[in-house]
Amino acid sequence: MLGFPGVDVGGGWLIFKLPPAEIAVHPTDGPGKHEFYLLCDDIEKTLADLTARGVTISHPVRDERWGRLAAIQLPSGADLSIYQPRHPTAYDLEG
Repeated sequence: MLGFPGVDVGGGWLIFKLPPAEIAVHPTDGPGKHEFYLLCDDIEKTLADLTARGVTISHPVRDERWGRLAAIQLPSGADLSIYQPRHPTAYDLEG
C-alpha cells in the first residue's frame, strides 16, 4: 500500500522498513501524548501517488502554521497523518 519493503511475520503482523525519521519533542502543560506523522517533500504528489495505489485519503490537505497536513486510511481503519513541513527539518542539516 505505502510501498515500503517489509516482511509478513505471520498472524497478520507486518514489519516494514521505513525511511530515515525524525522525532520532535514539545513541551506541554497537560497530559503527555504521542503522535506519528510521515513527512514528505510534496504532499500533493505524495497523495496522488498513494491514491493511484488504491489508498484512501481520509482527511484532505489543510494548512497548519507548521506545514500542510493530510491523512490516509490504513487497512485497520485508523488514520495515518502525512505532512509537508514548512519548518526546517533534521534533513536540512545533511550536506
